[in-house]
Amino acid sequence: MAQNPRTSEADTAPNNGRNTRLTRRNYVRTIATAAAATVTAGAAGSAAADEEYEEIPAEGQTIDIGDGETWENKLIDLTTGQDIVITAQGTDWTIRNVGFKGKNTSGTGSATFGVADTGGNTSTVENVYLGDGADDRNASSSGHGQTAFWVHPDHSGHLDIQNVNIQGYADNAIYASAPGTGGGGTVHIDSSFAANCYVSHFRLATEGSKVTNSSIYVDEEGYAGRGVWAWAPGTIEVEGCQIEMNGQNTAIDAGANGSATTVSVRDSDYDEQAGIAEHAGSTVQLEDDVGTDPEAFMPEGVPTSPEEAASGSGE
Repeated sequence: MAQNPRTSEADTAPNNGRNTRLTRRNYVRTIATAAAATVTAGAAGSAAADEEYEEIPAEGQTIDIGDGETWENKLIDLTTGQDIVITAQGTDWTIRNVGFKGKNTSGTGSATFGVADTGGNTSTVENVYLGDGADDRNASSSGHGQTAFWVHPDHSGHLDIQNVNIQGYADNAIYASAPGTGGGGTVHIDSSFAANCYVSHFRLATEGSKVTNSSIYVDEEGYAGRGVWAWAPGTIEVEGCQIEMNGQNTAIDAGANGSATTVSVRDSDYDEQAGIAEHAGSTVQLEDDVGTDPEAFMPEGVPTSPEEAASGSGE
């Protein structure tokens, strides 16, 4: 059975205060081969490319990413039963090709990624697999479990999140509403997939933030959070999305904590039974090309396994 939706609208920050360091690293090499035969004067040719990634066992560590850094091609092993936290701040940083193997059963209730562009420029998250899920335990009495991505209130630049796969997280898949009362930075979620997460799947607040070309899916086998949850001040844009809720929770929820916002929806389908909620004078604007027959899909380029993400083989 799907779990009941959270009733509180409090926008609290997950705890990610661990500061121990990475102590052990293992390297794994995989070979991705692309072959093409071309007949020219009786000759055939082929091409091969090597893909390398680093395997990191979760041991309660925090990994910090700063200005201009690129952190890529990592396979995180969560079968250790412990947690790992990746924090990125500063500006012009990139997180790319990261896969998490195994369900997060650490019970810490942290945010796996705590991110912000605090320099007013653009930072990027792309090709990340978090599809093995997390349990609903939390070290804090106010939490609901693990958060996949948390965007810090100090976020003042722009964050592109593309080709991420998040399933079964108990305290939001992408929790990006906090900048609405902080730095005011924007977040663009594109070509991504989120399923069976609690509280909400895509949670945004600031003017210029949007979800495009993405899918949300909820069934009776996992957590049942809101589809898109828009906070003040908005406007939040939703375009080219499929929000298939199977009657669970709310497909598009606008407004929270007594503050109104606006959501603009175009070229998308949402679950009419789950419906739309407008709080505190909020408005959800539906264009003529919005339907109520959603069919969630896996966007092109989204990794479907930890190894595919880490190697970048699906790009």
